[in-house]
Amino acid sequence: MALDYSDSAPISIRHRDAPMRPDLVLVLSYIVLTAIGLLMIYSATAPGFEARGIDPTRELKEQAIFVVIGFVVFGVISAIDLTEIRGFVTPMYAISIGLLVLVFLVGDSGGGAQRWIDLGFLRFQPSEVAKITAILAIASLLASKEPPLKWMAVARTVMLVALPAGLIFLQPDLGTMLVLAFVGLVLLFTAGATARQLAFLGVAAIIVTVGVFQLNLIKEYQIDRLTAFADPGAHELTLSYNQVQSEIAIGSGGLVGKGLFEGTQTNLQFIPVQSSDFIFTAVGEQFGFIGAAVVIALFTLMIWRLLMISVNAGNRFAQLVTVGIAAMFVFHIFVNIGMTIRIMPVTGLPLPLMSSGGTSFVVMSAALGLAHSAWIRRPPLPGEMRRRT
Repeated sequence: MALDYSDSAPISIRHRDAPMRPDLVLVLSYIVLTAIGLLMIYSATAPGFEARGIDPTRELKEQAIFVVIGFVVFGVISAIDLTEIRGFVTPMYAISIGLLVLVFLVGDSGGGAQRWIDLGFLRFQPSEVAKITAILAIASLLASKEPPLKWMAVARTVMLVALPAGLIFLQPDLGTMLVLAFVGLVLLFTAGATARQLAFLGVAAIIVTVGVFQLNLIKEYQIDRLTAFADPGAHELTLSYNQVQSEIAIGSGGLVGKGLFEGTQTNLQFIPVQSSDFIFTAVGEQFGFIGAAVVIALFTLMIWRLLMISVNAGNRFAQLVTVGIAAMFVFHIFVNIGMTIRIMPVTGLPLPLMSSGGTSFVVMSAALGLAHSAWIRRPPLPGEMRRRT
């Protein structure tokens, strides 16, 4: 499918009287959240490694390598004009689909899912890349469409979402599939979809969901997660164990927490996969309500900056890309933190920038780099003068 776009271009740095400065709020929130994440990963893994005679900094070192790579990716993408990236959207989208298909051919299985490609030095997760390419593809398509959107534009957007989402669902990875669906819906709304179109999509989503359950396409462990969420009291020592221990850890932190490296739930390894899916519990137990509130405030600040970048972006494509990135972060943050306090079922979605996982961190860094590129090349604000050429 061809991805249409107009010829509108942002204002280049060289067309300004003074070079643009980076968005310090976005950059600093990115760095601080990353630093907190590294500290929490270390505090969540070191006791267990020490007890087994393993280097307590092993997972910290592994994540730190990807943090460095992520920082480089952020800087490189920030320096690239989004207009140039837009010219490669179609091959990027096609490559991401190819990688999702490749997972089923040579993918590495684990935990009942086949989501990774083992490259020897790392396990690469193509579904993470698919989130970015889907945002770029949808934004490129909708950027050339005037609101209100035609039904054909809506249908093409649904197809752009459905192809990677369907492949990701088969891995299975329900959480990432829902991220794509949410981002697609937000971008349609932002681009000017009508209430009737959005209502139609909502009804269609309900029908598809019912059909998926009726056809038994949901894996047994996914059904178990939903069952545990619906009736946690009946499964406290089995299906709901992770979330029960998560609640205990966060609740025991109280107002100010037990202190760094002093969390009993964390030190005694009561919480499974704490360094990835349940990293927020390490914050809550060790730094309490205040520490958790600080982390949420930093994420809120980052989302606000992404939305401000979108408002000030130089063209419609940059606006939609930044909105899509904000939507992706919002969904990840809400679902992950909601999972740890048991207002959402377990889905396996990582907490952006904080959970351990190399592919996730690098992809999230790339997403922020795209938004930062839009900020650097925004039109002149009041008081700024464009250089005459």
